[in-house]
Amino acid sequence: MPENQNGQYLILPEGASRILGREAQRQNIMVAYAVAGIVKTTLGPMGMDKMLISELGDIVITNDGATILDEMKVDHPVARIMVEIAKTQDKEVGDGTTTAVILAGELLKSAGNLLEQGIHPTIVVKGYKDAAIKAKEILVANSSNISIDDTDKLERIAVIAMSSKNIGGDSAKKHLAKLAIMAVKQVATVVNGKTVVDHDFIKVEKKEGGSIEDTEFINGVLVDKEIAHPGMPKSTKNAKIALLDVALEIEKTETDARIEITSPDQMQAFLAQEEKMLKDMVEKISKSGANVVFIQKGIDDVAQHYLAKNGITAVRRVKKSDMEKLAKATGARLVTSLDDLEAADLGFAGMVEERKIAGEQMVFVEKCKDPKSVTIFARGSTPQVVNEVERSLNDVIGAVSSAAETGKYVIGGGAIEIDIATGLREYAIDVGGKEQLAIHAFADAMEVVPKTLTENAGGDPIDVLVKLRQEHKKKSGKVFGVDIYKESISDMEKQGVIEPLKVKMQAISSASEAAEIILRIDDMISSRSRGGPAGGMGPHPGEME
Repeated sequence: MPENQNGQYLILPEGASRILGREAQRQNIMVAYAVAGIVKTTLGPMGMDKMLISELGDIVITNDGATILDEMKVDHPVARIMVEIAKTQDKEVGDGTTTAVILAGELLKSAGNLLEQGIHPTIVVKGYKDAAIKAKEILVANSSNISIDDTDKLERIAVIAMSSKNIGGDSAKKHLAKLAIMAVKQVATVVNGKTVVDHDFIKVEKKEGGSIEDTEFINGVLVDKEIAHPGMPKSTKNAKIALLDVALEIEKTETDARIEITSPDQMQAFLAQEEKMLKDMVEKISKSGANVVFIQKGIDDVAQHYLAKNGITAVRRVKKSDMEKLAKATGARLVTSLDDLEAADLGFAGMVEERKIAGEQMVFVEKCKDPKSVTIFARGSTPQVVNEVERSLNDVIGAVSSAAETGKYVIGGGAIEIDIATGLREYAIDVGGKEQLAIHAFADAMEVVPKTLTENAGGDPIDVLVKLRQEHKKKSGKVFGVDIYKESISDMEKQGVIEPLKVKMQAISSASEAAEIILRIDDMISSRSRGGPAGGMGPHPGEME
């Protein structure tokens, strides 16, 4: 086995790096805590925004945790794990991304203190696993019931989900909240006695221009396309809609083919035959009774002419996702062969109309009968504003649907986190041994939410935390949380500060599991050259060559 100048065996390729043991754990905890620190100041109604500028100069202004971390393009492997926490939270429940990330960072910081005291990582991980399970039990025990028909509470949840977003005043937020609730209620279905909401069928379409209050709910689908031919009707009432996954064009052969034409008559006959084929296609559509056609593929110019002549409105090259939404909204069946197109395959919409929005043509398919796919058309004065409105709507839709699906909510403003911390400290005494230190550390980490809310509001986190702990020892004090406007504590239930149980459950799951993964790493090996180490994982004085 070859040796280097110091007489050490070369196990790794030349230029590779390795960090192991306590130093690897220390660096991983430091990186994770640094990532959490980036989004920490965005938490709560008094949270600040981040401006992110891409290599191309594109600007994003937001305080959405998942967006911030995704746009940052982090390189360190542990930083990527933190980004995945935010993505998972966003994908699963749509809200609580910042909470999940700062909780993971605080769990790792608390674990780092235990490792410094000589506690083995596996004991910390075991304690964290037990604490996470117990925390979820405390969450459920302190939750209250909510139904999809409880509009007042759903509206409170929606407004709280947008509380940190810089999208206008209370009236704008209430307006968006009402639209999101309408959308969730419309697409919700009951499966085996449980409410199910498929977010994919709530389309958020955005277009800069107007104000946030101009954002509207469409009882159908908005397609960002224009009508294919100027001679086609721009507005159709009581539309009978056909959805086609077939091109209204003469298809080319899969293999190379050559047609020999030796006279003008043959050329004329060939063109006439092509025109007849296209005309027959249009006649099949007309025969079905359709007066509006959405086509996933192209439409030949000749076919467009015949469609217009028959008074049929056509929209071409519609995205597959929009075709699925149109099917859910109108009740139409997606047809892949014109020979199979029948009246039974057609859908219905009270109105299909092309409108000019901010200088661009868009097709509105609305007034559908009990559509299971709807659209919220987001507006805003600038690209940055309308993008933040879109992100806010996605958060609200996630929060409202999470509350509707689980049928449970908890008190917000840091109140539930104090309950969890109090319960975990009592549980730690019963567990005993070294694991109780890890459970205590988990409890301390849970209090990062009320502490951060207070810090971001300019208050004294220690003073507020002491008051909350004292109040939560009383049975009537469980509803008390951080009052950011008074820099003190108050009854969160009276103020309507409530959050979905599912959001908190997912945040604890994501944060604790990520912390456990990172804590179990005691060796980082990078095969990259020294010129470009993975996320700053450069050589270390104690590394092995």
